[in-house]
Amino acid sequence: MIPYGKQNIDKSDIKAVVEVLNSDFLTQGPVTPEFEIAISNYCGSKYSCAVNSASSALHISCLALGVKKGDWVWTSPISFVASSNCALHCDANIDFVDIDLESYNISPIKLEEKLRQAEKIGRLPKVLIPVHLSGQSSDMKEIFKLSKKYGFFIIEDASHAIGAKYHDQKVGSCKYSDITVFSFHPVKIITTCEGGICTTNSHEIYNKLCRYRSHGVTRHEKEMTKKPDGSWYYEQLDLGFNFRLNDLMSALGISQLKKINQFVKKRNEIAKYYDELFKNVDVITPKVLKHNYSSFHLYIIRIPNKGNKFSRNEIFKKLKDNGVGVNIHYIPIYRQPFYKKFNFDYNEFFNSEKYYSEAISIPIYPGLKNEEQRFVFNTIIKPEGFQNLF
Repeated sequence: MIPYGKQNIDKSDIKAVVEVLNSDFLTQGPVTPEFEIAISNYCGSKYSCAVNSASSALHISCLALGVKKGDWVWTSPISFVASSNCALHCDANIDFVDIDLESYNISPIKLEEKLRQAEKIGRLPKVLIPVHLSGQSSDMKEIFKLSKKYGFFIIEDASHAIGAKYHDQKVGSCKYSDITVFSFHPVKIITTCEGGICTTNSHEIYNKLCRYRSHGVTRHEKEMTKKPDGSWYYEQLDLGFNFRLNDLMSALGISQLKKINQFVKKRNEIAKYYDELFKNVDVITPKVLKHNYSSFHLYIIRIPNKGNKFSRNEIFKKLKDNGVGVNIHYIPIYRQPFYKKFNFDYNEFFNSEKYYSEAISIPIYPGLKNEEQRFVFNTIIKPEGFQNLF
């Protein structure tokens, strides 16, 4: 079996975790703050707030920006449901912006059109969540310009994109956003098993993020409503959650971060080899826009609906039947049964619908070998009925 994604764990990672197991702290110790500083140093942000998942990071990011009942949050429909669920958890309204068919990220043109219409009816978003699908940044300069014109906050859902660059700036620097969110799930670029993080350049937002991840509690005297009773004193200022990341996971994160450039370089080499294999085949391969450096969390191909011997679904089944792990990233969120009550019109999202009907994520991870890539390629192009053998 060739999985579509896989973590890369070595002896240095295991050693880092064992050191924490042998220490005095397993949960709220000194290692998580070290991990947060390391992420900020790597991305170029002022602050980082580590949490137990990227879903939690998105949730508290909305809360930190004041998202509440009656507000609107917009995001891409081509993402995991967490990108929109975070707004619903805040009792806000959700809407989607169609994608660009080259980058598969939110289309700035579609966004501007939707903003013009929303302004006319008084329904502008409070927050926009652009999703950096597969590790390629959205066009953040254009989105940032629109945010200044129409007055919305920006949360970058960069769950796929740590290690990526936009105009030679590391994703996560928050140059064009209020908050950036990363995921450290095992199939992502680096892992903490589960886990996520928010980066920001605002001290006020950072403090709110830290409170919401830990029950809404503060131990900072400047934030308190009265003079502390003593050094033990704390106050709950918000209704928060237990979304903290523990020191064991943070130790793994620190160790993994030391290898991130190596991981991303290897992913780009794998992507380049796929590009060469598919160059004379009627398959649409990923296009990295000129101002981007992708971390290639995913390698997404598209099987055009017309002119091919096989449909996307037939190729998907053939790959699975031959031991190749494949996936679809993603089913448009508005298609989910839970979202039917919002009555989204699929016709509003022509590009997202086309993408969904054609896309397949094929294997990519640092340990993938060239011969395994060739096996994936050959499985796709061989005539129906041809049996591939390992």
